[in-house]
Amino acid sequence: RLLAAGKVLAATARAMCTGASATVRPRPIAVHPQVSCGGIADNPNSAKAFEHYGQKPRSRGASTSVRTYAAPGAEQHIVEPGPPPPVALVSFRRPGGAGAAELGLVENGQWLWAISSDKYPQGMPQLIAAWSDAAGPPGMSPADALERERRGDPIPLSSVTLLPPIPAPTSIVCVGKNYLEHVGEVDTSLPGISRVEAPSVPLIFTKAPTSVVGHKGGIVFPEGVSDQVDYEGELGVVIGRRGVGISKEEAFDYVFGYTIINDVTARDVQKRHQQWYLGKSFDTFCPMGPWIVPKRALGPGGLGLDPQRLDIGTTVNGQRRQRGNTEQMIFDIPELLATVSRCMTLQPGDVIATGTPAGVGAGMTPPGYLAVGDTCEVTVQGVGTLTNTVVRRRAEDADVHRAGD
Repeated sequence: RLLAAGKVLAATARAMCTGASATVRPRPIAVHPQVSCGGIADNPNSAKAFEHYGQKPRSRGASTSVRTYAAPGAEQHIVEPGPPPPVALVSFRRPGGAGAAELGLVENGQWLWAISSDKYPQGMPQLIAAWSDAAGPPGMSPADALERERRGDPIPLSSVTLLPPIPAPTSIVCVGKNYLEHVGEVDTSLPGISRVEAPSVPLIFTKAPTSVVGHKGGIVFPEGVSDQVDYEGELGVVIGRRGVGISKEEAFDYVFGYTIINDVTARDVQKRHQQWYLGKSFDTFCPMGPWIVPKRALGPGGLGLDPQRLDIGTTVNGQRRQRGNTEQMIFDIPELLATVSRCMTLQPGDVIATGTPAGVGAGMTPPGYLAVGDTCEVTVQGVGTLTNTVVRRRAEDADVHRAGD
């Protein structure tokens, strides 16, 4: 009965998308009891994020448990990042590219205040731990962050090269098939990699720390190894405190902030090896950035957004490929932290990539894989836009691609 209903609804979706590109296969409407699109007042885990700040969660109207993924067209809008966060943290290099990497505090997306390397000699994880200890579970407010770190004169953010905000994360923990419609497109186009049904528990895998690259850094095309390089735009959760056995109720106490991840994947390598690590761990296959937005800067006291209600989207060469919302996760952020921390200790600076919505290149007809010269942009509302271009590896700059353009 569900299959028949899906066919009818899919036909309706196709009829509504007559102006869409014919190269993308419309998806049927997805229905799943674990997916809720209600307001945050209807979501106890989202409400928990607001309880940190003593504010009452807001509701955004009636709930629904369905969503249609349609081909890009005039009626489908590209996700916009919205206003920049009041504060964000970056790793950067000054003009010329010869100097050491530095930490910085960005104010309103424009001005960069360099942070003395003497203050946090162990880099971003040490800064994250220090802020978390100083502010406690609610996190540091934007005003307190500026008071704590703003010294000397700022420089324009546009004058520096942004590196991955955490250049060498201890762990990059990823979640597979965490948006229902993505489950359908992957299992249809890439049979044999995983089970066809929606997962009953989070599917956890990792990416190599050496795969990270910063905003505007090149995604190096692995010529001779893969010709099916795909994109996956995701919200990244940055851990702020050491934790093991974290309960769902306390999960947001351990969150420091948010970044953007592009979980670049070699689909043919993924399928050839029948596991996900190698196909997702090529050098530069984890674009991260452009910065880390502390949770108070995103939530109340900052932009006033709920991390479980953020629009997320991906474009390739300006064409919309993905559009979703973090409320459509099958397993939300508290569930993911609880699941991972039952098995491993999370440390300050660890990153959890929370899964990708529908619209990956493998799900298109014909497939819309990345090629040399393509520019991929991942946008998460309130966090920003992460931009990377696919490049060929050159022998003389084999190590430079990690630093950015």
